[in-house]
Amino acid sequence: MPSPPAWENDTMAQLPSALRSSHAKAVLVGTLVVLLAIFTWAVPPRYVVLHNILHHLNILPFMLAGLFFGWRGAARTVLFAALLFLPLIYRHWFRAPLDAQDQVVELSTFGAAGIIAGLLADRERMQRRRVETTKRELEHVYTELRQNIDQLRKSERLSAAGQLSASLAHEIRNPLASISGAAGILARGQASAEARAECLEILTKESQRLNKLLTNFLDFARPRLPRMQWMEPAEMVSSVAALAQHAASRQNVTLEVLHDTELPPVECDPEQIKQLLLNLVLNAIQATEGEGMVTLNSFVHGGNLCIEVRDQGKGISPEVRARIFEPFFTTRENGTGLGLAIAANIAGQHGGTLTCAPNVGHGAIFRVELPTASAPLHRPVEVA
Repeated sequence: MPSPPAWENDTMAQLPSALRSSHAKAVLVGTLVVLLAIFTWAVPPRYVVLHNILHHLNILPFMLAGLFFGWRGAARTVLFAALLFLPLIYRHWFRAPLDAQDQVVELSTFGAAGIIAGLLADRERMQRRRVETTKRELEHVYTELRQNIDQLRKSERLSAAGQLSASLAHEIRNPLASISGAAGILARGQASAEARAECLEILTKESQRLNKLLTNFLDFARPRLPRMQWMEPAEMVSSVAALAQHAASRQNVTLEVLHDTELPPVECDPEQIKQLLLNLVLNAIQATEGEGMVTLNSFVHGGNLCIEVRDQGKGISPEVRARIFEPFFTTRENGTGLGLAIAANIAGQHGGTLTCAPNVGHGAIFRVELPTASAPLHRPVEVA
């Protein structure tokens, strides 16, 4: 609710709590008019200074009436005061005409001032009512907007859950079909030794594939919170390069590691960041054809630690880049489509980002950006 005007605050602060209703205000104004009239009648004419004081005090009830009840209240108060003072003015008109004329002028001037104050008070109240009406309308609109946003978010969550379930069911169906076929061949008992060995290999392979799929899905759907500690980036990147060296050698891919001379420490979960980087490096090795190069480059940009993984593969089309971090989206025949989605989740939990861009010439660049010791860290809180 908007704050009352300053004049109303000041006036109300000077009144007892019992005099803050409209009826009490009217009684106060009327009482002041009557008391001033009585004192003016009662004080002998020879007390000129006291009469002047009483005459000037007549402005008080007029101003209060204007502030409390607007210009109409001030006008009624002026008429009421005029009726009370009219006999006194009439009596003085013949004995002291100048004094009577002064009283008429003073009452008119003070009454006009009260009416003007009432006009200003009415205008203030009208503006305040408009502000309150606008505030209520905005609150209503804001409440409706919040409800609509909540409904949209709920619909989005339901839609995402449906798509995720459909994708998971599709990914599970293929290995289950292979397992079912192999089990059927074994159940008939007429297969040769070579066929039985092939069926057992299929069962083992597809079971491992299902286990990997479900493990990755659980990692994506319910990731654990990072166990944060300060780490040296160069140490983590070198460790990931050492882990990926064997895979690079089998593909005849050269693994290059580049560091800035001074990299600031970063607060992170080293196991999760290594998992993220290893996923990117292994993907880059698979995407790079023989005798190509995969580069890990660490540097500081905009106050953040940047770790880039560059490959010399065929590159990624803009259409694929737009969906590459979606769960279950993959372009590989045996891929689960969850590796990059998990990597993006890990980066987000660390207050960072994971992006993909084309490499100069050919290939792709995956960049991880993480806050350093000098950059503020904003991490989402896990919701139970």
